[in-house]
Amino acid sequence: MPGFVEKPEPVEVPGLTHLHTGKVRDLYRNAAGELVMVASDRTSVYDWVLPTEIPDKGRILTQLSLWWFEQLTDLAPNHVLSTDVPAGAPADWAGRTLVCKSLDMVPVECVARGYLTGSGLAEYRQTRTVCGLALPEGLVDGSELPAPIFTPATKAAVGDHDENVSYEEVADQVGAEVAADLRSTTLAVYGRARDIARERGVILADTKFEFGFDGERLTLADEVLTPDSSRFWPADLWQPGRAQPSFDKQFVRDWLTSPAADWDRTGELPPPALPPEIVERTRAKYAEAYERLTGLSWS
Repeated sequence: MPGFVEKPEPVEVPGLTHLHTGKVRDLYRNAAGELVMVASDRTSVYDWVLPTEIPDKGRILTQLSLWWFEQLTDLAPNHVLSTDVPAGAPADWAGRTLVCKSLDMVPVECVARGYLTGSGLAEYRQTRTVCGLALPEGLVDGSELPAPIFTPATKAAVGDHDENVSYEEVADQVGAEVAADLRSTTLAVYGRARDIARERGVILADTKFEFGFDGERLTLADEVLTPDSSRFWPADLWQPGRAQPSFDKQFVRDWLTSPAADWDRTGELPPPALPPEIVERTRAKYAEAYERLTGLSWS
């Protein structure tokens, strides 16, 4: 089963207990019971966490999430308490560390789609539905939907695929009231972010959120609206009926499926190391996404 090509050893920091190493983030708990999330420069493609890191990626994801959290505070609270680096942690943790509330997490990936692509497109081609929601005839890859839709998924372990589920299945799992809150908050946050991105010449095709409860308050967790959790397309190049250029790790995907990589994504062998030019182009694309969306420069 795919997973890490080589799983890293967790960094030991006095006063922190290592909880989990994910595809991108390492999770710790401090003495106060708060969570400490550290975004690495790892990247994952086709269910593999690759052996080659993308410099600055973890910092870009963290800083972009923080920027978005600020844009969304009136719609949904978030889990961030501080960005202070714990005493004794490596200097490299600066800019990529979040100290967060420990939430009662909802076991659902909350996906909003405003455009048809990815797994939604694959389901639509078979059934003219996405997560049980009927869609009009004639849509193609990249089509804008008549209105944004909530298409939840179950959260998968490293190396497994998230599985799209219906709204009814979510309601059965978490209760009707929580399911309704998840749907309305997800679509409200997506709508705000879509409009902000559009003003900056960027299409937010789809995105996924994770939520937890801080007491009785539904609270945004993890990362939000980054190129790892969202599909961002340059608006001036949008052309339905084909795969869209995107602000993410598409350079990595394209290289791994090219003859140059000499790798079979359906086989059992792990992917090879990335060449320097693919690493640099991918880093530049993440930085461009940050700059386009925030209006700030990435140095």
